[in-house]
Amino acid sequence: QVQLVESGGGLVQAGGSLRLSCAASGAASGSIFTINTMGWYRQAPGKQRELVASTTSGSTKYADSVKGRFTISRDKAKNMVYLQMNSLFSEDTGVYYCNADRIITRTGVTYFEVWGQGTLITVSS
Repeated sequence: QVQLVESGGGLVQAGGSLRLSCAASGAASGSIFTINTMGWYRQAPGKQRELVASTTSGSTKYADSVKGRFTISRDKAKNMVYLQMNSLFSEDTGVYYCNADRIITRTGVTYFEVWGQGTLITVSS
């Protein structure tokens, strides 16, 4: 079984910064061979989950609302993805979820659309 574990959430004042990290791991150490896409989604109170940023083979995609403020990066060797968030607004408040798609293990098993448990970010105005 493959899992994603997020860290880095918390309370921050408007205008501040936070950095989220997400680590992908398998049941056995080193069992992940490759991951096609990794990204971040968020769900604000009373709203649907939305894409914040994703990265696939070096290309990145951002929601219009975070362009110029958030940066997604990835360490393929460590199976990790990061989200640097600057100039945070109260509208950025929500639960942030790490997502990975097409995780291929060394035993040839492919996992689709794997989600982390989510980490809460609260931006106070």
